[in-house]
Amino acid sequence: MSAFQIRPSRRTLLGMIGSLLAAPAIARSQTRAVEVMEGRAFATGWRLTLPAGGRGEVLRAPIEALLAEVDRQMSPWRADSVVSRFNAAGAGEYAVPAETAAVTAAALRIARDSGGRFDPTVGPLVGRWGFGPIEGDGVPDWHGLAAGETDIGKSRPGLTLDLCGIAKGRALDGMAEIVRGAGHDDFLIDLGGELAAGGRHPSGRDWQVAVEDPRGDGLEPAGMLRLGGMAVATSGGRAQSYSLNGRSYSHIIDPATGEPVAGALASVSVIGQAAMWADGWATALAAAGPVEGLPLARRAGISALFLIREDAGLRHEATGTFDRHLI
Repeated sequence: MSAFQIRPSRRTLLGMIGSLLAAPAIARSQTRAVEVMEGRAFATGWRLTLPAGGRGEVLRAPIEALLAEVDRQMSPWRADSVVSRFNAAGAGEYAVPAETAAVTAAALRIARDSGGRFDPTVGPLVGRWGFGPIEGDGVPDWHGLAAGETDIGKSRPGLTLDLCGIAKGRALDGMAEIVRGAGHDDFLIDLGGELAAGGRHPSGRDWQVAVEDPRGDGLEPAGMLRLGGMAVATSGGRAQSYSLNGRSYSHIIDPATGEPVAGALASVSVIGQAAMWADGWATALAAAGPVEGLPLARRAGISALFLIREDAGLRHEATGTFDRHLI
């Protein structure tokens, strides 16, 4: 099991239910039309689905090598990772692998564009509420981080870097690059509930996935999504939370308050070309909540689906082009 834990997932799961909700005979036919390869990483599972006869098993070694390298560089759960060593160091600039620098730079761009709702320095607060291992002075300030092509820096010793809100998405993008590089245009990848698709299902339609209803554990989805050539990530509190004295505590920390997010927002799903950006923006919008998150998504041009709790059930609010992907 990888040490890059996201306990067990930083995202509300999206299930590859699709038309498997249909009649059993159809489901069996579609199962025969594809081949599936599965594995474990980041304390969760991954699944690659290809058209039957794709010989996907030859991709296992490069995929596992990629996931192990992301873990080695960006896991806050292992003391020997690049990120953990950076967090333990004093102020200054430090040489890091180009991939770590690039993901840090992407995290800082999302922090800037979201007005700090995504903050890669929030790790000590996540740990303080019982959801992570990072220690520090507890004062988030993404402005104190910097990233070059092969280095990252911090302005004070107690400042830390937490890439858990974006690294899994980057790993998913890397998996898709490996699959495409091997000549597979049609595929669906699930990494701990974040999904990336290329081409079409063997039946000729777009890949279809289900957005899980964040209120319960039933098989009835909150919505169905066409995922041709896109990636989707979902952020919500149900998959990783606890209750104490009548209050529910989510793993998603609002950097503005330093506390777990609360309110009517059940989950946010973001769809885009790159899983890394969908991953980071789903976290940012979940932290912002529906009142501030909806206008933020519209200003930033983010295609998102907000599921908001109301007395009558779940209210769906879509931004950008998200509704074009709904079935």
